Amino acid sequence: MAAYLRYMGQTKQITGNVEKDVSSLKKLLPAEDIAVFRFRSESGISFAVVYSDAVTDKTQLSEQVVKPLLRYGGSPSSEEIEKRLASPELRAAKPLSKLSEEVLAGNPVLVWEGGAEGVAVGTKQVFARAISEPPTDVTLKGPREGFIEDVKINTSLVRRRFKTGELLIDTVTVGKRSQTTVAVCYLKGTSPQKTVDDIKEKLQRIDIDYIPDSSYLTHFLSDRPYSLLKQIGTTEKPDIFCAKLAEGRVGLLVDGSPIALTAPYLLVEDFQSSEDYFVSPYRATFTRLLRLLALLVAVYLPAFYIAAQLFKLQLFPIKLLLTIAGSIRDIPFSPSIEMLLVLLVLEVLNEASIRMPKYVGMALSVVGALVLGETAVSAGFVSTPAIIIVAFSGIGLYAVPDLIEMTSVLRLAMLFVAGSVGTYGIILLTGFCLLYLVTCESFGAPLLAPFSPVVGRDLKDSLVKFNLRSLPLRPKTLKSPNKRRMK
Repeated sequence: MAAYLRYMGQTKQITGNVEKDVSSLKKLLPAEDIAVFRFRSESGISFAVVYSDAVTDKTQLSEQVVKPLLRYGGSPSSEEIEKRLASPELRAAKPLSKLSEEVLAGNPVLVWEGGAEGVAVGTKQVFARAISEPPTDVTLKGPREGFIEDVKINTSLVRRRFKTGELLIDTVTVGKRSQTTVAVCYLKGTSPQKTVDDIKEKLQRIDIDYIPDSSYLTHFLSDRPYSLLKQIGTTEKPDIFCAKLAEGRVGLLVDGSPIALTAPYLLVEDFQSSEDYFVSPYRATFTRLLRLLALLVAVYLPAFYIAAQLFKLQLFPIKLLLTIAGSIRDIPFSPSIEMLLVLLVLEVLNEASIRMPKYVGMALSVVGALVLGETAVSAGFVSTPAIIIVAFSGIGLYAVPDLIEMTSVLRLAMLFVAGSVGTYGIILLTGFCLLYLVTCESFGAPLLAPFSPVVGRDLKDSLVKFNLRSLPLRPKTLKSPNKRRMK
């Protein structure tokens, strides 16, 4: 839409004839919800306000524009009229294309007889939900605020935590028709300028009609957009967002999305939690290692069970082997097909419980897990060990929720190679995954850092959490020009 407006109005400008200017604006904006309000001042000057009825606060428009100008008795000069307007946000422009973009953004445009330019007044009506704790990152200790869908409120949450002029927030407009505002946040002198420039350059190269959410931007910012691994960090909490800025990262806030983006991204971030910094280092280290263990169990347990059952029965202890043999004796499916069916049922139940209404989804998950599982075992379709293993695997995946997309696919891949080749296939696929991880980068930072390459000082806040006094320097991997954060 912006390109169309620039094309249609690139040579047209405000003429000073109010009827002609209004007619030109309506030709660019023929929609019925683009309204025009005309009035005259005490001195007889004709005014007209072109505004979007859906997104303009008409009460503010009346108080800040119409009432002051109704009593205006001076000349039609732009300087005098702007002084009468009771709004802290005024933008004067001559091109009709620029004024049309302001109308679509919710800012009414004032034109008048004899005026050399139009004035956009910041009276946009903002509809936003209340700030609340995000559902994807619940903590027992620490701040509970979460981002919402309004970019101005989100930037205010960030600004409230950084009371310094070094916090810079640059806005970029993305989307030819949506004209979505993207706020690029960084600390001057702390975030590498090269990273900031690379992100801005990639944002300006985006050529798409509509940006509904920040997840759209990750496809354009990633160096490997088709990779299974994500290369941009995400968070819904302002405290995590600001902590990453303080380490030297660059953050992105997208209008209409409660999910903020951060870059560079390291894989170890997803094993960390904001609560780790509000509890003792010993507890934080334990929970991080526990998340890693849960993830490994979720990915490898079904595959190793199938590989052992098909190729290496001696891996099972004798008592466990007898129990498994008794439970699978009358099962009509092969171990691989059985495990695949149970995993697919788990995925279907998960999707159904998410898409259904809240209370129906809770009942569906309980009924599906208990009734279907018990009935399937009693009918002899699946074995009890398969149900238990899939249950452990499903619980383990949600210990690291930010990696569910990758690990759920990787779990199925491990299952296929285990059923085809056995433990050798699992080892080969693991080696391939590690090799691929080693080659991945996010804006110059290795994805597996600080483990590959090994960065000694960054290991103090990786899977192991040291005391805060032991972390006087910013992460070396992020290449911040300001290395020291604490004396």
